[in-house]
Amino acid sequence: MNAAPSPLVDRIGRRHTYLRISVTDRCNLRCRYCVPPEGVDLAPRSHILTLEEIERLARLFVSLGMTKLRVTGGEPMVRRGILSLLRELGAIPGLEELAMTTNGSLLSGSIDAVAAAGVTSINFSLDTFRRSRYLGITGRDELDAVLDALDRAFSIGFRKVKINCVVMRDINDDEVLDFAAFTRQYPVAVRFIEYMPFGGNTWTADRLVPYTETLTVLRDTFVLQPLPQRDGETARSFAIPGHAGTVGFIAPMTNHFCARCNRLRLTSDGILKNCLFRHGSVNLKELMRDGATDSEIGDAIRGAVSEKRAHRGGNAAIDPVLLASSRPMFRVGG
Repeated sequence: MNAAPSPLVDRIGRRHTYLRISVTDRCNLRCRYCVPPEGVDLAPRSHILTLEEIERLARLFVSLGMTKLRVTGGEPMVRRGILSLLRELGAIPGLEELAMTTNGSLLSGSIDAVAAAGVTSINFSLDTFRRSRYLGITGRDELDAVLDALDRAFSIGFRKVKINCVVMRDINDDEVLDFAAFTRQYPVAVRFIEYMPFGGNTWTADRLVPYTETLTVLRDTFVLQPLPQRDGETARSFAIPGHAGTVGFIAPMTNHFCARCNRLRLTSDGILKNCLFRHGSVNLKELMRDGATDSEIGDAIRGAVSEKRAHRGGNAAIDPVLLASSRPMFRVGG
């Protein structure tokens, strides 16, 4: 009998159990913190992983110890064949959780099929509840569609529903209390995320709202009760007495969570990233298309994990200039 593959453990003992898979670099929105204002040059379709290649890699990662897969984009719902892919991923033996991150604007009509495919957790990227502001941030008038998809997610009983809100000074930081109030009625985890610099997103330091500032605003109005932080969890989460949901803070710029990191990222063009902040990568697509066996690809994955640095890709601090020259967020997959 063959021995089970060794788990994906890096040089400082972090075990990796969570893979984020970007299935496309395309999106129907044009969010200012993600897409450069001058537009984007999308990768040729031949450069993007096929559904069969994604499934093969997902199965291999699960065999190496991944228990959670998250499908991201771009916007995953624009990928042709996405429901079929979700069904295949949801059926992988040994997988414990299949999640998806979406802007929600294309989800409402397909959400029952998404649930039937095995997705149990959905993260909505939503930065405002105000129609004119939503249009200004995303370039599209889709707020009603997003809110309808959120309502459908609650009504059909998804195990986890989260809202990811990127807080930007003088853009949407005055809505922090509105998002917290939303958790009174709805069993949603709202996570406030610090604005990060990525290629072409016109980040400036004066737009960054440190999580401590957002935390102070909330504490002036609500009682926040700290919740236990699970292994690998990036958010610092709090319950609010009397609320059905929770609030949390993801602070990659001012208070990194690297010591608990258990995740890897696979980009839509097949690049394996062992850290969001690291440029170095392994091209798994090329390996597959050059005829590599699963064993050979597994060795490449282990090699990438072994090279993972203790924090922030080996940087003592985040360098906004370095990050701004990196891949745009829609190419990284969040």
